[in-house]
Amino acid sequence: MSSAHQYVYVFGSSRTEGSAAMKNLLGGKGANLAEMCRLGITVPSGFTISTEACTVFTEQGRDAALALIRDEVLQGVAFVEQEMGKRFGNADDPLLLSVRSGARASMPGMMDTILNLGLNDEAVEGLARKAGNERFAWDSYRRFVQMYGDVVMGLKPAKKEDHDPFEVVIDMVKAQRGVQLDTELDAADLKELVARFKALIRARIGRDFPTDPWDQLWGAIVAVFESWNNDRARVYRELNDIPQSWGTAVNVQAMVFGNLGDSSATGVAFTRDAGTGEDLFNGEFLVNAQGEDVVAGIRTPQQVSTLGSQRWARLAQVSEDERRARYPSLEELMPGLYAELLHAETTLENHFKDMQDLEFTIQEGKLWMLQTRNGKRTGAAMVRIAMEMLRQGMIDEATALQRVVPDRLNDLLHPVFDTHALREAMVIARGLPASPGAASGQIVFFADEAEDWAQRGLAVVLVRQETSPEDLRGMSVAKGILTARGGMTSHAAVVARGMGKCCVCGAGAVHVDMKARTMTIGDQVYAEGDWISLDGSTGEVYAGRLATQDAELSGDFGALMALADKHRRLEVRANADTPEEAVIARRFGATGIGLCRTEHMFFEGDRINAVREMILADDEAGRRKALAKLLPMQRGDFEGLFAAMTGLPVTIRLLDPPLHEFVPHDEAGQQVMAQQMGVSPGRIRMRVDELREANPMLGHRGCRLGITFPEITEMQARAVFEAALEARAKGAVVKAEIMVPLVGTVREFNAQAAVIRKVAAEVFAQRGESIDYLLGTMIETPRAALVADSIGRQAEFFSFGTNDLTQMTMGFSRDDAGSFLPDYLKRGLYEHDPFRSIDQKGVGALVEMAVAKGRSVRPDIEVGVCGEHGGDPASVAFFHRAGLDYVSCSPFRVPIARLAAAQAAIAG
Repeated sequence: MSSAHQYVYVFGSSRTEGSAAMKNLLGGKGANLAEMCRLGITVPSGFTISTEACTVFTEQGRDAALALIRDEVLQGVAFVEQEMGKRFGNADDPLLLSVRSGARASMPGMMDTILNLGLNDEAVEGLARKAGNERFAWDSYRRFVQMYGDVVMGLKPAKKEDHDPFEVVIDMVKAQRGVQLDTELDAADLKELVARFKALIRARIGRDFPTDPWDQLWGAIVAVFESWNNDRARVYRELNDIPQSWGTAVNVQAMVFGNLGDSSATGVAFTRDAGTGEDLFNGEFLVNAQGEDVVAGIRTPQQVSTLGSQRWARLAQVSEDERRARYPSLEELMPGLYAELLHAETTLENHFKDMQDLEFTIQEGKLWMLQTRNGKRTGAAMVRIAMEMLRQGMIDEATALQRVVPDRLNDLLHPVFDTHALREAMVIARGLPASPGAASGQIVFFADEAEDWAQRGLAVVLVRQETSPEDLRGMSVAKGILTARGGMTSHAAVVARGMGKCCVCGAGAVHVDMKARTMTIGDQVYAEGDWISLDGSTGEVYAGRLATQDAELSGDFGALMALADKHRRLEVRANADTPEEAVIARRFGATGIGLCRTEHMFFEGDRINAVREMILADDEAGRRKALAKLLPMQRGDFEGLFAAMTGLPVTIRLLDPPLHEFVPHDEAGQQVMAQQMGVSPGRIRMRVDELREANPMLGHRGCRLGITFPEITEMQARAVFEAALEARAKGAVVKAEIMVPLVGTVREFNAQAAVIRKVAAEVFAQRGESIDYLLGTMIETPRAALVADSIGRQAEFFSFGTNDLTQMTMGFSRDDAGSFLPDYLKRGLYEHDPFRSIDQKGVGALVEMAVAKGRSVRPDIEVGVCGEHGGDPASVAFFHRAGLDYVSCSPFRVPIARLAAAQAAIAG
């Protein structure tokens, strides 16, 4: 290429300029196409326009980008012409092209594709003559005009309830012909459709469909670049933490055709089962079809392997005779080509050493591979594939650990349907088990309304005829997804697996009426808002809401966790406030409790009344009387925690929130409290007004409460020490840690430490025995981080409260930031929500400073983190680098943090 900076890279049988190592530049699709060519796999020739060109397009505009790539694109087309022996724009034997997106991270269906590019009224006649198949030529032209009119020219339904305008025209022509299927339309019908489509575009868009192939090509390239910033792509990037700055490559490739008759086909396949992880080659294909027919779910696809076909037939309740007659596998129908495909999939999996998602086309008996990529898979499949490949010797331990996305372990941790509930449940439909899991929710038919319902706290199941990329937002908030059409490789199935969402596809008995907002199965009509349940592991759909039970955590999951524990350095504790939570945390592998929020115990049962009695007390004597009622309750709670976590550390934080949180602020609640306390409503209102603060999170809370009312700290300390001695007497090995919250000066810490140590001495003297304990503090104010060396001389451990540290450092409240943070994220002002993933440059700098200062005066000081960041994989990696000893997170995120800690240790 003659350009000073190369933006276009060709791939083909005679020359290939890219490789799998160039994924950031060529995108995943372009890099893997080049790699397949290098492996000698038959691939239609083409070229890739790099992601750098997309960056220019985004930052400098359309004209600047096209000027940079124009000459290289011309040379790329010339290369494809030479490789394929056809001329682009030749009316007699036209070279047709596909134009596809391809970011460095797989984003299935989120960006745009155009097929059959290069056709016009003259070229379609030449294609028909050359192929000897008039129907094929006009079907290809019909598809091209429809796709180009939608993707490039922007002809969309006017309202969400409306049908696709092109599909409306198709339905009209089918009705006139008295046929049901697109495949029943002949060449004359398809020719009529092309004319009607062009008229529709002219009427709706106000300009003619372009007939010059080069105009078509430049329009398609621009459309693919623009699709990087369409709504569904932005949403997908937000959901999967893909940076906006990456951009997409554009892959221009010679077309091969799966719709050239019964010796042609197209399909999608996986080298292993994407739902379960089983080492089984599987996939779907259609005879005499193009690729979008398979993923769109409009036609029932056939299975690639005979075993897969037999499994599908059992699920779909199709007899073996009917299966062989109507849905034979590719292995049965074209055994030679199946053997070639099997060889290709084995070669690719062995080369990439990961499960591959393949696209292929068979054109008149010749197999062409169109794409390979690391396949999307469920969390369960992710774990099984990693551990099986490790056992098979394909990958090492470090690679196996890195293959599993920590957050996807959520798929395995949450409940499944209760076996007793299933015995009583009524199966109303069956489909394909597209993505495992159990989901119950209320039926919603539109993606945007699913968002609205979910924001109101409602559980929803999104029900569609078939999904499209525009449904992504609704799919992301739904508990489950049910489609009437589509196979295991349809859009709904692939995206649901990528999200870890329960999904049942292709439930043929389900008839969806979008206008009426109903789902009909047999004689039963289900309306919007009715409850249904989905089992994504079996494909069964149940009426009503089903109970659930805990998931099984052994097998490959247990082996993965053992492997993670072998490699990680960070300990992983849990945030747990009750013995029940502690039991769950220990079951998930927690190595202690990093945060027990003692105030949460005050809200149970009648305890709140004792707290309110304390708040209403006029003097210390009155407060002590109320606290005496809380003492045995707290002591019992702590004893349960020590027993549940025997042998492991339990970190108990003293009372943290301001007192206003314990009193009602509405008039009705104040009336009830007055009646319970035996005082006048006016007294309650007056005390509530006295407790009101302009910014309570910066007000009278944390150690400030204990300093103002030391009797509170005394009660809590006494409860801890008495509980510890009781638990030890009953056989528990107690490791108690007491944490003083919200200190900003060493004097604040010392004031509270004096109270705690005084109580400890009293309890130990009364009991004639003692225990060892640690006394430390939370680092959650910026000043505490700045003077951590001073505090570290007195405190025996630090635990970073990164929720408050983030609020105080960044200057906004997480309770209020939701009003502007989403807009910040969309505009790229922040790459991540700082309350979800720690701000490493700002808040993180304070953490690193505090660790260094603390260890400068106490080298063995224990340092951990107990904010919600403790369960975020990216934050865990940062805490590993910062030298912390442990992270603490909610019980259900403990396995996620264990895996993230191992990955951080491997990364170094």
